[in-house]
Amino acid sequence: MVDRQPSKRGVQTTVAFFLRHPCCNSHSNQMDQCCSLQKKFLLLRTSQTYSSEFDCSLKCSDISPLTNISTDNNTPSESCPEYFKWIHEDLRPWKDTGITKEMVEKAKEKADINIVIVNGRLYTEKFNEVFQTRDAVTIWGILQLLRLYPGKLPDVDIMFQCGDKPVINKHDYGRSKALYPPPPMFHYCGDDSSFDIVFPDWSFWGWPELNIKPWEILKEDMQEGNSRIKWSDREPYAYWKGNAYLSYARRDLLKCNASKWNTRIDKVDWVHEKRTWIQNFRFSKPVHSQIQNLRRRSFVVFEWGNKHMNKAQEIGKTGSKYVQEQLRLKYVYDYMFHLLNEYSKLMKYKPTVPKGAVEVCSETMVCSVKGSRKKFRKHSMVKDPADSSPCTMPSSYYPTELEEFLERKKNLTKQVRMWEESESIEIATLKI
Repeated sequence: MVDRQPSKRGVQTTVAFFLRHPCCNSHSNQMDQCCSLQKKFLLLRTSQTYSSEFDCSLKCSDISPLTNISTDNNTPSESCPEYFKWIHEDLRPWKDTGITKEMVEKAKEKADINIVIVNGRLYTEKFNEVFQTRDAVTIWGILQLLRLYPGKLPDVDIMFQCGDKPVINKHDYGRSKALYPPPPMFHYCGDDSSFDIVFPDWSFWGWPELNIKPWEILKEDMQEGNSRIKWSDREPYAYWKGNAYLSYARRDLLKCNASKWNTRIDKVDWVHEKRTWIQNFRFSKPVHSQIQNLRRRSFVVFEWGNKHMNKAQEIGKTGSKYVQEQLRLKYVYDYMFHLLNEYSKLMKYKPTVPKGAVEVCSETMVCSVKGSRKKFRKHSMVKDPADSSPCTMPSSYYPTELEEFLERKKNLTKQVRMWEESESIEIATLKI
């Protein structure tokens, strides 16, 4: 239940909403007393705050989601970063046909989870085992989006893939008009040869298995770390950390962990993870020359950085600035918001709750975990409904504009390759 009081300038506005306890449906003598204990939260107009405490005896169905809160503060919303334009490009395959229920069901064949939002409530169904907790953290992120912009998210029905590689390959759907458009699949990654719809990575809300903190905290830590040691005082080492057993190329990278390479290769210990996931992962058989090329290119990049310290520092500063300014969590949420809204406009049917789906909410996701998972979810939980609208979505690229962008990217890549080749000549006699 929401009780919205009219506000006046300079006057605090109160919004109260209640969580209805199951006993309020009974006819016991204690009903009135029980109902008086309903959870009441206060939201302030300029600093609206959710309660940080949850009643773990409640189910999602006992909780009424907050309805639309006006964010009209007479301040125009800021423009979204340019990369939001790629939302239009990712959804372009369905621009003319729209998205039908049959298309979404077809995507189920390669999906790990189904996420459905109906009337501000989130329902999910899991089809496959997912590595670690990627699916759960992704769902958590969408729930926080619902808290940030209550009542403003459309009803959607999406299929989601939680793996490391795109799965909707263009060559599988471009050969026949009967196969086009492809099934819409949301994913953390995409490339020029796939139709996967890119969605923010789960780790923005923390990666508890690796103790990687939620993004807002991690971003501050990175900024503090960058300012701790001057660039000129840093040791000239290349550093990489990750799962070394996801591919043969990564395994071979471990061979670079020697003093002559000035590298630090830190492999993650997955001993506590399910062995079956690694055993069932299908490695692509490498070509020896490709492995050699990877190691040579890594060394070339490192040597180039040592020889061009000023340029390397400029690249580092530009990258750090981009992360701090263009990848604020607010923009991550706004990207999700606009992507889901644009996707919903293409839908040719009204989403309904699937038979096998279960409802999840922030309360149950916090109450159902312990340790670092609970800590990270509490740290990344949206505390305040937004007091401003999402950033203004940019229009799509003009055809010539997109063509110029891709051509510039192609030329820059070619130029880097030429630099690599020129540097390789100098180290051709090295045994690598």
